[in-house]
Amino acid sequence: MFLDDISKIPKEGRLLGIDLGNKTIGLALSDINQTVATAYSTLRRDKFSKDVLILQEIIAKEEVQALVIGLPLNMDGTEGKMCQSIRQFARNTLKEFEIPIFFQDERMSSNAVDRAMLEADLSRAKRKERKDELAAAYILQSALDRL
Repeated sequence: MFLDDISKIPKEGRLLGIDLGNKTIGLALSDINQTVATAYSTLRRDKFSKDVLILQEIIAKEEVQALVIGLPLNMDGTEGKMCQSIRQFARNTLKEFEIPIFFQDERMSSNAVDRAMLEADLSRAKRKERKDELAAAYILQSALDRL
C-alpha cells in the first residue's frame, strides 16, 4: 500500500530508505526506534526481478517495516519522467511483497550530500562510491524527522 500520510508508517521497526537511480539503488536503514538513518549499501541495478530479490533479502534480514522511496520532484513541485519511473518501480515492488511504501520529496538531497562529502574531504572515488547510499540516508532521515 502507498502511504500519503507519513504518520501511518508503523511506529516501531526499521525503515528502508531508497534512492533509486538509473544505474544504482542507494539504500539506508533506520534504527528500530526510527530516529537515525544510516547508509547501508549501493546496489548496481540489474533486471527488476534480481533487484527485488536483493531487496527482499534485506527486508527479511533487517526486519524492515516500511520503505521510504525518494521522489525527485522538480523545483516547482511538479513530477517529471523520473518520478513516473520511480512510481512504476514502487507499483511493481508492491506486487512482489506487501510492505507499506512512502514517498519522500528528495529535492536538493544530492546537493546536500555532495556538500557534506566535500566538507569531509572525501576523494572523488569515495564520493562516487558512497553518494547513492548517503543520498538514501539523507532521504530517510528527512522522513524520520517528519515523524
